[in-house]
Amino acid sequence: MGSLACFTLGDKLGRLRTIAIGNMLTIVGSIILCTSFSLGQFLVGRVILRLGFGAISATVPVWQSESSSAEHRGALVVLEGVFASAGLAISQWVDLELFFATEPVSWRFPLAVPILFAIVMLCFIPFLPDSPRWLVKWGRIAEAMTVMAILEDLPEDLPVIAEDVRKMQQSLAEMGKGSFLGLLRNKEDRLLNRTFLAMFSTFAQQMDGAGVIGFYTTTIFSQYVSLSPLVSRILSGSIYMFQLACSLVCFYTVDRVGRRVLMMIGAAGMGTVFIILAGTVSHAQDSRVCSIIAAICVFLFAMFFAIGALGVNYLYGTEVAPLAYRVPIYALTTSTLWCFNFLVVKVSPVGFTNLGFKYFIVFTCTNLCLILPDMYPSSTFEESLLISLTVVYFFFPETRMHSLEDMDTIFRSVKGPLNVVKVAKHMQVSVHVTDIQSRKDDGEMTGDVVIPETSSSEDGKPVVHSVENV
Repeated sequence: MGSLACFTLGDKLGRLRTIAIGNMLTIVGSIILCTSFSLGQFLVGRVILRLGFGAISATVPVWQSESSSAEHRGALVVLEGVFASAGLAISQWVDLELFFATEPVSWRFPLAVPILFAIVMLCFIPFLPDSPRWLVKWGRIAEAMTVMAILEDLPEDLPVIAEDVRKMQQSLAEMGKGSFLGLLRNKEDRLLNRTFLAMFSTFAQQMDGAGVIGFYTTTIFSQYVSLSPLVSRILSGSIYMFQLACSLVCFYTVDRVGRRVLMMIGAAGMGTVFIILAGTVSHAQDSRVCSIIAAICVFLFAMFFAIGALGVNYLYGTEVAPLAYRVPIYALTTSTLWCFNFLVVKVSPVGFTNLGFKYFIVFTCTNLCLILPDMYPSSTFEESLLISLTVVYFFFPETRMHSLEDMDTIFRSVKGPLNVVKVAKHMQVSVHVTDIQSRKDDGEMTGDVVIPETSSSEDGKPVVHSVENV
């Protein structure tokens, strides 16, 4: 509900105001929860808390994406996955500390912890600039240029700042005002195609088994690997510490190898892990070796999830959505995430009860069903060893090094969903002048930094330039 509320309120309030309101609701909800003395009070607190968290999760990635340059956008947005892992790790260790407590503090204190982090966010929000793209959308061009110059550490009168703002204005002019009916149309802007891509990214994140491992790790260790409750909780906390470390791999590689490669590695790895987990768990009670391998597989799942699904899937939806429709599309994207998270978490106890270890095979299928056979013969053996072609391979365009406005040009240049990957691959990437200048300073480039002049194709669509070594 909090995510869907951003469908209409997100653009009206602005990114930072929406985040601030979300944090206020989180504080109010947490206070009601940790002071509950009845089921009704607890449920009210839970609803208010989820409204706040939904608004935060639907808005923070959008603000991060719109405030970042193309060459660093991926790393900055996937930081959400890094801090999510840190938060999960903290929650696990807090629960372990209170595992031995018998007083009400054992459940009241964990419910009060989010108040601290919400207050910290509220303290920093007044010092943060709002999204320059949101400012452009509401006609505050001078403010947008000032914010862009600050974010890029460039003089405000530099032509590249004006060019970036012009592209934002052109994107809005081409797309018009965002509306729900607009998302159902798949004309030259391919809005329906882009909405499905964004929603599928978070759908896949939840259907890969993250809810099973995340919510039922202690159950898996205690019931299927035959570990004691204390050891199970210690390993559960250790998994999130390991996931935190692995999420840094995504942080350092997402802008180097791209989103598509990480997503395919993650899907292939998680599917393979579930195959091994299903086989070893079925013999864990009789074999010490199988128990150890099963425990290792849970850690391996956390690794592949952190690298290929945790942060990248938050990022991708913000990149394929146009400015006019970015908040509505990402509101649907986040709602998809929480709906299928709810589905997996609620169905899993029934699955474990009726299927036992065979329940893991379900997520083997949901991950590996994305893997398709190589439809094109490779010219060399080395090429055949590359990552298998997946749904991501065929339908998900690479967004690395493309500005958000470049993605509009890419989608407007294709005739069908299968062409967008090829167009994005051959489209010249947007390298910002600051990145070029830093490479010159490091001695990687010689010559002068040339800022391309504004130009358009014959049909009035913007031409994507690249700045090359001269």
